[in-house]
Amino acid sequence: MDNKITPDDTTKKANTDIPLGSGVDILREEKTEDEDDIEIESYNEDAEFSEGMSPQDRIKHLREKLRECIKDKQEYLDGWQRLKADFVNFKKRNAEEKEYFLKFSRESIITDLLPVLESFHMAFANKEAWEKVDPAWRSGVEHIHTQFVQVLAGYGLTEIDPTGKPFDPNEQMSIGTTYTTDTAKYHTVAEVLQTGYKLGDRLIKAPKVKIYGEAPLDATLPGNKE
Repeated sequence: MDNKITPDDTTKKANTDIPLGSGVDILREEKTEDEDDIEIESYNEDAEFSEGMSPQDRIKHLREKLRECIKDKQEYLDGWQRLKADFVNFKKRNAEEKEYFLKFSRESIITDLLPVLESFHMAFANKEAWEKVDPAWRSGVEHIHTQFVQVLAGYGLTEIDPTGKPFDPNEQMSIGTTYTTDTAKYHTVAEVLQTGYKLGDRLIKAPKVKIYGEAPLDATLPGNKE
């Protein structure tokens, strides 16, 4: 069987056998059923510019392009690093603000609940009246008080008991003096009249106390100066 080349075959061969070259636009017209026309355009922008240049000039030109690329790369890198640092700082500030908000909200609620806790303490302080209460009812109230204290403690609330410790005006409020001849007890806390509280490391209510002091010459011991 003779292999004859038809004009159509010649056209197809001419369209598909174009050699690749720098700066040349290549158009492939041949396509299959599942293939669209594909046009490949040259991405070498310097092809025409470099034509007619000596090797030295081309090297010089490429070095200049390389310096520009390095400069652009550094600018992009610096910008990305600044954005990354700003984002890290934003996340840190956001976390701090959230923590402060939660802490402030918790402190506000617990401060409002302190009068309720102090009411329990006042009821228990009157032992004579408290002992007269029905034992079953008294036991129930004491159980509720224990649960209440445990819940508040879970949020970081602690009672302050400075009895026997040196008086600290920054954390305690003196509302009276207990006279003594024992000089070793001077300016120490003799009695806590009203409990103080801390929320974590923060003082939210100073305890009201009496402190030991030197008795005046005309004082009768033991005695108190209100």
